[in-house]
Amino acid sequence: MRTARRYLAREIYRSCAVVLLALLGLFTFFALVDDLDNVGDKFSMLALLYMQALALPTRLYDLLPIGLLIGAILALAGLAQRNELVILRVSGVSGMRLLRMLWLITLPLMIGASLLSEFVTPAAEIKSGEASLMFRGKASGTRMDSGYWFKEPTRDGGTRIINIAKLLADGNVEGVTLYEFKPGLQLTTMSTAATGAFTRDKLVLKNVVETHIDDRAAQALADAKPPRTPPASVTKLPQRELDTTLSPERLLARVLTPERMSLNTLLDYIDYLHHNQLDAGRQVVALWRKVSYPFTLLVMITIAAPIGFMQTRRGGVGAKVFIGILLGVGFFMLNQLALNVGMLSRWPPWLTALGPNVGATLLALGALSLMEYRHATARFAQARWPWRRSPA
Repeated sequence: MRTARRYLAREIYRSCAVVLLALLGLFTFFALVDDLDNVGDKFSMLALLYMQALALPTRLYDLLPIGLLIGAILALAGLAQRNELVILRVSGVSGMRLLRMLWLITLPLMIGASLLSEFVTPAAEIKSGEASLMFRGKASGTRMDSGYWFKEPTRDGGTRIINIAKLLADGNVEGVTLYEFKPGLQLTTMSTAATGAFTRDKLVLKNVVETHIDDRAAQALADAKPPRTPPASVTKLPQRELDTTLSPERLLARVLTPERMSLNTLLDYIDYLHHNQLDAGRQVVALWRKVSYPFTLLVMITIAAPIGFMQTRRGGVGAKVFIGILLGVGFFMLNQLALNVGMLSRWPPWLTALGPNVGATLLALGALSLMEYRHATARFAQARWPWRRSPA
């Protein structure tokens, strides 16, 4: 069986490599054509090619499950067309045993997918974000027209809201605005700074303009009388050190899609959101999806097994590949639908992340069992069918 497993592994790895190269080339070509309109004096063709090269690990991360599905179906359909699967079945290898062999073959791919998900993709996304800031002056992510917004508690029990207009490639920031509130959400200070830099859990602001609001300002406005003291005072500072829970990594975590972060960064960002009493539901679901990502490859090979095994005598490679593409696209759409519906309906994060995988695995195992025991099932149904004709 070791020889058969090595042969199956070689065929599946080769088919998957060809499919992934084709998909990567196709999607990269489409992305290049789509971004050609942005090429100009500031954004050269070389910069476009550099950014597309940085996007390759992310595309591989997205395309690996469907590439494995199509590649496995191609390999199994080719083996079935050459009657090699029939030889294995005649030699006493059952369908479930073949499936276990396929699972063993998938283990190295799962290890590679884990390394890709944890190290390569986050690093490439960070480099891509820095390149986008350098060449285009903007970064993709959850950015509003007014910039990036953060909230954190202060040492006196109040609240601080930070607005950052622009992130720089070196981790520094531009256009910082601070709103500082006392307990009870009473605004006390509004500060603006031209630039900011992070050093040892501090945000060093340069060219700061602070507007201090007097505690009696609200009462003076309510009385509609001229106040005895100015309700606000303006102070200019060349520099101010601000104790903050923000860091360059957490700023980048805000820019990146949660699924593109490493586990350590994602856990740190979830802790930051919980500490500041912010909603972390999207990030928790992303954590579950990231943990379950390598097991998605097992789901794909399980789906490919019954498709590759069926109609072994008649071949039908094209039809099987078409069915595999439909199932892969359907599984991707089901995953996205489960994510959106789960977030709206407040489903448990583990159910939102694992539900499609578990459902697809059970359906594939059921289909394989029906194929494996179809003759026994047919005989059982004929024997138990209440309206079957009695022998004359």
